[in-house]
Amino acid sequence: MTRLRLTMRTLAALAGLWLFSSSGFAAIDAYPFPNDELRDRYNTLIEELRCPQCLNTNIAGSDAMISKDLRRETHRLLLEGKTDEEILAFMQERYGDFILYDPPVKGSTLFLWLGPIVFFVIGLIVLMRFLRKESGAARELSEEDRKKLEQLLTK
Repeated sequence: MTRLRLTMRTLAALAGLWLFSSSGFAAIDAYPFPNDELRDRYNTLIEELRCPQCLNTNIAGSDAMISKDLRRETHRLLLEGKTDEEILAFMQERYGDFILYDPPVKGSTLFLWLGPIVFFVIGLIVLMRFLRKESGAARELSEEDRKKLEQLLTK
């Protein structure tokens, strides 16, 4: 009985250690940079690029395999001497406008840029018509309605 308890405790302790230490096995991207300027540019770029697989997550904060590949590709392009604009253009050409958090203004993205403004203006027009209709209805009473109103108020 004592030996069984000792074995169960040992197994429970090992399971606990395994559960709490599993985060230590996570891969960490550690890319070497010749200077701090390139490291800063790298960090800025991976925060500006959206993960193609994840929903609204940049590649800096994603653990998806595609994000790891994109971080490695960004590192390679920086070491090759590409500018930030060239790297962003390369990624956009390869993955489309979705990869950029700030897509360019062009025909296919025009709705993204003008859509909120159009919906805001439509909302204002609807609100103004609704308020105008409500205020106009309160001012214009027919003669019959006025008499009914006077009767109700005098009682």
